[in-house]
Amino acid sequence: MPPIITDPFFYVVAIPAVIFLGLSKGGFAGVGIAATPLLALYLPPLEAAALLLPVLITQDLISIYVYRRQWDATNLKIMLPGAVIGMALAWLLASYISDNAVRLTIGLIGVGFVFNLWLKRAVIAPRRMRPAAGVFWGGLAGFTSFMTQAGGPPYQVYVLPQRLPKLVLVGTTTIFFAVVNSLKIVPYFVLGQFNAPNLATSVALLPIAIVANFGGIWLVKHTPTGLFYRIAYVLLLIVSLVLLWQGVSELIRK
Repeated sequence: MPPIITDPFFYVVAIPAVIFLGLSKGGFAGVGIAATPLLALYLPPLEAAALLLPVLITQDLISIYVYRRQWDATNLKIMLPGAVIGMALAWLLASYISDNAVRLTIGLIGVGFVFNLWLKRAVIAPRRMRPAAGVFWGGLAGFTSFMTQAGGPPYQVYVLPQRLPKLVLVGTTTIFFAVVNSLKIVPYFVLGQFNAPNLATSVALLPIAIVANFGGIWLVKHTPTGLFYRIAYVLLLIVSLVLLWQGVSELIRK
């Protein structure tokens, strides 16, 4: 078996990252975005995203089984074609676009969306969204997920205002990102982001990932719908602010 990463500092950042991913895949989508930035403290961001990919796919399979009867086909039909286009662009431009530019862009989008919603005193009634907007936000979600596993905020900008039933939202999100994650495998191989130690390390982290996944599923099922949506918006804001802070910090250092 290939050697795994043995540096203790790696596991200081990797274990919380995998726990966040588990909670995210269980249904609290916002917290998972912290995983790649945490691992990026140790690895280049795209390599960190590749190391996490086997973990993500395993968690996707668990969550798809749990939420297999609760998802919205219309959103998937609209957003997934956009995601494929966005990922293709990310593949082509991966060597030319900095991670900081991606972080700053997504951070600004997320913060602007949440503050605009709150300033308007957040409409409780579901809001219809245009298909063209879904293709755009799906494309941006695919692009940013490919680059830094930060596809959550663009996806949520389109889906959260629809106020889908809680478990339908979670199931739709699960299937969307399961498809996106599976489509990353070949590009990451072509870009040379997989190596034997990283893959072996991913396998070693799977038990923690699975336990965290079921923890997230339990929390979602026991959280009232109104509270669940309030938490979703707060998580989106926090994650967006963190992305802004990371991008600005890196620019200042340079």
